[in-house]
Amino acid sequence: MAENAKELRRRQREHEARVVVHDVQTDRRRTDNRKGIIALVVAALVAVGGQVAFTTTGGFAASPAAETTAPAETAAPEAAVPDASIAEDREWTGTIDFNDGAFELGITLDGVNAPQATANLVDLVQKDFYDETACHRLTTEGLYVLQCGDPSGDGTGGPGYQFGPLENVPEDGVYPAGTIAMARGQAEDSMGSQFFIVYEDTELPAPGYSVIGQVTSGLDELQAQIVDEGVDPASGSTGDGTPLAPAVITDITVE
Repeated sequence: MAENAKELRRRQREHEARVVVHDVQTDRRRTDNRKGIIALVVAALVAVGGQVAFTTTGGFAASPAAETTAPAETAAPEAAVPDASIAEDREWTGTIDFNDGAFELGITLDGVNAPQATANLVDLVQKDFYDETACHRLTTEGLYVLQCGDPSGDGTGGPGYQFGPLENVPEDGVYPAGTIAMARGQAEDSMGSQFFIVYEDTELPAPGYSVIGQVTSGLDELQAQIVDEGVDPASGSTGDGTPLAPAVITDITVE
């Protein structure tokens, strides 16, 4: 009887030991699972956070209002800036055709006071650079401009080079309705292909923007067919975004 009781106690201790080991292993697996879940959640949050950061900082609507006329254009060292002599130290006349002949702007370019910017525009026009490009930005609150000239259509594109310095900048910072000026990035020598058309008197901060010309006719049609339709609400705020109405430059001519 004593030996049976002793054997019974031994078996009971072995059973209790196995239970303890099982419980420890179970707890360890639970801990490992929790850690794995936490790691997955953190990774997911980081990924989502990265997407949110990209959306809010890299998109069109993220640009401050003060940068309406300040796109980022990437320079390529193999692309050469057109020589200022192309402007021929004279006034150029031409047209900007919108939406396959829906309306046309008459324009002049100032090759005397803005020779480098005018030479750049003339050279790009002669290469059909602007054909079938959409004007990607319209501002209707505080700034009154339609920005065009980006082949990528999102405000980040250009001809593959940048140039400066600024030319023919209004001393008072006022850009009257009808003004055509070069867009740029933060640096004064970051102009490329993008330009903006002022449809209502607008004041812009120093150091300003190179004025390259004027709209001589058709500004009322620009107002009626594009500006008055407003901004696409899906592209940004109600006063700064992609034009709701079609705003495609079919062709630009200069002579």
